[in-house]
Amino acid sequence: MTIHKEGRSLLLAMFTLLLIINAVVYIYSSNETVEGLVTIGSIILYLLVLQFFRNPRITSPVNEKHVLAPADGKVVVIEEVEEPEYFKGRRLQISIFMSPVNVHVNRNPVAGVIKYFKYHAGKYLVAWHPKSSTDNERTTIVINTPSGVEVLMRQIAGAMARRIKWYIDEGDKVEQGQEFGFIKFGSRVDVLLPIDSKVTVNIGDKTKGGRTVLAELTS
Repeated sequence: MTIHKEGRSLLLAMFTLLLIINAVVYIYSSNETVEGLVTIGSIILYLLVLQFFRNPRITSPVNEKHVLAPADGKVVVIEEVEEPEYFKGRRLQISIFMSPVNVHVNRNPVAGVIKYFKYHAGKYLVAWHPKSSTDNERTTIVINTPSGVEVLMRQIAGAMARRIKWYIDEGDKVEQGQEFGFIKFGSRVDVLLPIDSKVTVNIGDKTKGGRTVLAELTS
């Protein structure tokens, strides 16, 4: 288990600020109860933020036919949708909601080449809102697998998530389960697949990024 690079500067700044606050309280307060509450509150707050940026080491079960979960979280959508940006047609959508207590590392669901990438500025509706996929700040990424199947995924910012990070670009070759991005403080990732894909999860299922199999590709 390591701390993700996206959180290191924030955690250092937060540690310094909390240390100063506690020092001021201890210098100017004569109330031991207040001093104790400030110390306990500081520790709890720091640990909560620290766990958000954890980055566990994993081994992904590589399989060309499998579509792996791009993130830890819970399956909140499994439905056919009209995809207007890239495919401009019907696709099978599986959406994973990440709460603030989930690991927020994003991983490639399949291996292949990044065929399309675009960042969209937008709103910050709650991540489970039906229009969050089209109205919120988001990225759209399409991976062309070795067998020629195109898999689209979207990082979607939520009400708390105000910073999407990505580490890929068009033309990059990516491996299944490899980290491709990070979203801070609660968010959602959509995966859009061919209609004939065989879904292997249900609404409400918990997922592990880079390990849980969401679906099997039939072509």
